Amino acid sequence: MSEQTRFADRRDAGRRLAGALRAYADRGDVVVLGLPRGGVPVAYEVARALGAPLDVFVVRKLGVPGHEELAMGAIASGGVMVLNPEVVAAAGVQRPQVDAVVARELARLERQERTFRGGRPPLELSGRVVIVVDDGLATGATMRAAVRALRDRGARAIVVAVPTAPRETCAALGREADEVVCASTPEPFTAVGLWYRDFSPVDDEQVRRLLERARSQAHGPQAPDQPPGSREDG
Repeated sequence: MSEQTRFADRRDAGRRLAGALRAYADRGDVVVLGLPRGGVPVAYEVARALGAPLDVFVVRKLGVPGHEELAMGAIASGGVMVLNPEVVAAAGVQRPQVDAVVARELARLERQERTFRGGRPPLELSGRVVIVVDDGLATGATMRAAVRALRDRGARAIVVAVPTAPRETCAALGREADEVVCASTPEPFTAVGLWYRDFSPVDDEQVRRLLERARSQAHGPQAPDQPPGSREDG
């Protein structure tokens, strides 16, 4: 594995990804969304480089009752739900069971959003070009749910942007998003974390600080490049 194909950390990945998104710089119709948690440090660097506002877009898996690792759908920010009817039917899940899972995950999603935003409303997405960012993709299931949910939120165009993913995953997402930007598509892929030298977990507080810092930069002087106490929240 060549060091040239790996990212130092999520900050480095975001800056390199931003270079492939220069066409969207300094446009008033562009919004950058990060999928928490790991996608937000990447999205922060992209938004900063493009001069675009940053927000978080939470997507939670809807697991089959008793087999939670199997996704029967997803729920996303704004309460938009995407169900896979084939999985629901094959698993024999009844509507009351679906409703119970949705209610539980929606409550968790809303708690996360309150933690991340501190009570601030989400950015308006209707009629905007939305660049949705994660730190990498494997199967792309969560990102597909995000794209479908963003369509329902009225986004004019959706750009999926990730530092690394399998070539076939990027191709599959290209059938759903308006544009897919994968900075690196190494073969064999194996796992997202292999393509970072530092793939440390991102916690809720880091996400909250990055969103707050991006908001402050949008309303005031540019903050220093590196905030104290964190390698990748600035």
